[in-house]
Amino acid sequence: MATIINHSLHSLTLTFNTTNPSFSSCKFTPSPKLNIIASYTSNKNLSGRKLTAAVIGGGPAGSSAAEALASGGIETYLFERSPTGAKPCGGAVPLCMLDEFSIPPEIIDRKVTEMRIISPSNIITDFGKTLKSHEYVSMVRREVLDSFLRSRAESKGVTLVKSLVTSLDVPTSPNQPYIVNYTINNKLKSLPVDVVVGADGANSRVAKAIHAGDYSCTIAFQERIKLPDDKMKYYENLGEMYLGTDVSPDFYAWVFPKRDHVAVGTATVCSKQNIKLYQQGIRTRALPKIVGGEVIKVEAHPFPEHPRPVRVRGRVALVGDAAGYVTKCSGEGIYFAAKSGRMCGEAIVKASEGGYRMINESDLKREYLKKWDSKYRTTFRFLDLLQRVFYGSNAAREALVEICGDEYVQRMTFESYFYKKLAKGNGWEDMKMVSRTIGSLIRCNLFEKEMQSLDSDVVAKFM
Repeated sequence: MATIINHSLHSLTLTFNTTNPSFSSCKFTPSPKLNIIASYTSNKNLSGRKLTAAVIGGGPAGSSAAEALASGGIETYLFERSPTGAKPCGGAVPLCMLDEFSIPPEIIDRKVTEMRIISPSNIITDFGKTLKSHEYVSMVRREVLDSFLRSRAESKGVTLVKSLVTSLDVPTSPNQPYIVNYTINNKLKSLPVDVVVGADGANSRVAKAIHAGDYSCTIAFQERIKLPDDKMKYYENLGEMYLGTDVSPDFYAWVFPKRDHVAVGTATVCSKQNIKLYQQGIRTRALPKIVGGEVIKVEAHPFPEHPRPVRVRGRVALVGDAAGYVTKCSGEGIYFAAKSGRMCGEAIVKASEGGYRMINESDLKREYLKKWDSKYRTTFRFLDLLQRVFYGSNAAREALVEICGDEYVQRMTFESYFYKKLAKGNGWEDMKMVSRTIGSLIRCNLFEKEMQSLDSDVVAKFM
């Protein structure tokens, strides 16, 4: 991360014509203090101009928010410091996102119809037996998806600012603007806006500026490996998930196919310092299938473990990773990032009556936060529970792989994943599933204890 530039070396004086207020009359003067004079009135009609918004971060969350804002008539600036970069990510996109966000077929690298889950003891479960003819997991490269979403936002009237946002000045009264400080060609510039959407990831500077609180972060590490044609053929429509303390103490590792390579990666929250050791673990486990491959890119990035304590403050809202919208257990965040961005943008448009009225914190909480929590809080809590149950030990991971062989479990999982809502199952089948799960957990725990006892006996013989 670049060092935050100290903006106190400059002062920004804003003057507004009361009959035709605008942001055009900005003057910079050297001063140790920031002086802001503005004629805002919260929740009043804006005379002679439209509401202005800055979206910080041009990933799926930011682009979706910006597109919704501009489509709704709001003057929108989208800040992205690295348009050619990409967050390390498995890149799996659910079916509902393809339809809901009109993702064109050419964006999709692979249509995965086979998913294998490999236990710590290398027991394999094929997790695709119940897929319907039209169902598949879409694999995308983030740089391709993100670029498409940004370009579409620009086509709706969004102004893309290719720049690093160094800081956000928060007003001291409801009637003042937010000041977005950013750099272009090593020169500090500033933009006053009415509303800010923070979509700048796990290390969000927007979140820090509004004191949104901390959260635990997972570190993801991924290598893109170009395979020989015969080995790439093996992964043509196959994705793999590996479980075990050798690849992650609290998550899973993956081998996911892209257009001409595979993404091989892992993640952890409790042992970040050992991430390269776990990456070596997944390389070792998958070695027979990736040997001879060439590493073409290495990526690492944090992503959140749970929602932030504060996601709305004043006229600032957080979306995507900045808000903490990544699910436990699966680590999925692409859909929830785009969805939260769109919901937030639409909420601002609605509350501002198409950009003609100023909004406030209660508007954002009512139109965005309350609706988000009502729709997805249960899903996030359920997946949190699953992670605590099944990722705590190798015995629990063995049990997870075992129960994933059950076709009813697979169908319920795919229903929830593809369509982003907890699937409604059959009551009797649900009871049987719970019973089988408990049985698997007990059996695998007993087996692990037995193996530990045998290991202790072997050690004792050589003492």
